[in-house]
Amino acid sequence: MNNPIRRLSVVVAFLFVTLLVSTTVIQFALAKSLNARPDNRRTLLSTFGRERGQILVAGKPIAESVPSDDEYKWQRTYTDGDLYGHVTGYYSFLYGAGGGLEGSENDLLSGSSDKLFYKRITDMLVGKTPQGASLELTINPAAQKAADAGLGNQRGAAVAIDPRTGAILALVSHPTYDPTVLASHDTAATTTAWKRLTTDRTQPMVDRAIAGNLYPPGSTFKLVTAAAALSSGRFTPESVLPGPAVLDLPQTDVGLPNEGHHPCSSTGTVTMIEALRISCNPAFGWLGLQIGADTLRAQAAKFGIGDPLSIPMRVTPSSVPAELNPPQLAQSAIGQFDVRMTPLQVALVSAAIGNDGVLMKPYLVKAAVVDSTLNVVDAAAPQELSQAISPQVAGELRDMMVGVVQSGTGTPAQIPGVAVAGKTGTAEHAVGANPHAWFTGFAPAVDPKVAVAVVVEDGGNAGSEAAGGRVAGPIARDIIKAVLGS
Repeated sequence: MNNPIRRLSVVVAFLFVTLLVSTTVIQFALAKSLNARPDNRRTLLSTFGRERGQILVAGKPIAESVPSDDEYKWQRTYTDGDLYGHVTGYYSFLYGAGGGLEGSENDLLSGSSDKLFYKRITDMLVGKTPQGASLELTINPAAQKAADAGLGNQRGAAVAIDPRTGAILALVSHPTYDPTVLASHDTAATTTAWKRLTTDRTQPMVDRAIAGNLYPPGSTFKLVTAAAALSSGRFTPESVLPGPAVLDLPQTDVGLPNEGHHPCSSTGTVTMIEALRISCNPAFGWLGLQIGADTLRAQAAKFGIGDPLSIPMRVTPSSVPAELNPPQLAQSAIGQFDVRMTPLQVALVSAAIGNDGVLMKPYLVKAAVVDSTLNVVDAAAPQELSQAISPQVAGELRDMMVGVVQSGTGTPAQIPGVAVAGKTGTAEHAVGANPHAWFTGFAPAVDPKVAVAVVVEDGGNAGSEAAGGRVAGPIARDIIKAVLGS
């Protein structure tokens, strides 16, 4: 054999070995991950041939598969699609399973989860067509509708949680979208809908309640600052704090002003109780300087700020800046500078205060069940994340928050016969833009059944006249009333 033939033989042999190795890797090592890809059209064709699990709220399907006369065999349908779009997500032949639970729990809904292995074996032995598991959610339909109606045509988000368990009772983001248009078997219509939704400047497919660009929390973050101060042992609710029209800050000629550049009292001083009630910026900026950046960040961490969460959709972690000079620290103590939070995280802060300082892990899926026997293959159990603050500090903060709603900035959230604990926020976020309006709180104040957070972007319909209590407070009030049945 001459040298050219020998070299060619080596090359051919190498190519055959490479092909053998790559085929082995694809068919065995990567098979599971490739099959699990939501945009795998071959997998989608096979899964469209069997019934996908339902998504249930109060026992009624908000997403289900119904028989279809075309080649796909099943059509995914969404009841009240606009109301639950961010909760369900979409299931599309062209774009796979994405957003909401359709994406995060695709393996259970499609029936491919390892938790359904024995069920698949049983179905195969008896000749039954496999089907996915159905998901029972924790959503309270009345609270969901109240949040949706309250936000109306305004951009923003609303979250409601059971402080005792972490069960999510409402999860609403506006603007919203109807996933029905993406589930169509008309590929041209689906493509048009996808282009419209993904290029819309208002980003209707972004779940602002748990993701997106996050928000400065404004004065709702004063709850974290107050918790840090009270937990330090150096301050009590009756501690007297400075409340000038503008707080002088070190290292800068720019001070920290109170709203309207007015003093927080005629004496220029306020107790911490009064400072929270009227949302005095200079007092809490001064508190931040006294307790220090490390203490503030440590307290924020105890409330879960910065931790990754899955509900089971991924929640973008909230954040407090790692490095803060004194002026930045004072700004951060009132929820400005680069502090960024999701509405879910703000609701968790209130929930922990209402739950004697115990922070519970939030969850959206109560149980996964299969077939008409309702066999449970996966069930949620309340899980404690941390003791964010002591029961004593939680009680002190609760009483201070009750004062906010009784006679402070949060009076629009009042409910006759129900003691509501709350905190407002009006958060600046861009030069020339109207501030975001916030409200967070819980009710009843003692042994609460619901904690809420509402944010309305750019002041909503109130525009430059927006204030957290006036804009977000009534929305929070109506969500609370829906949960309590008031």
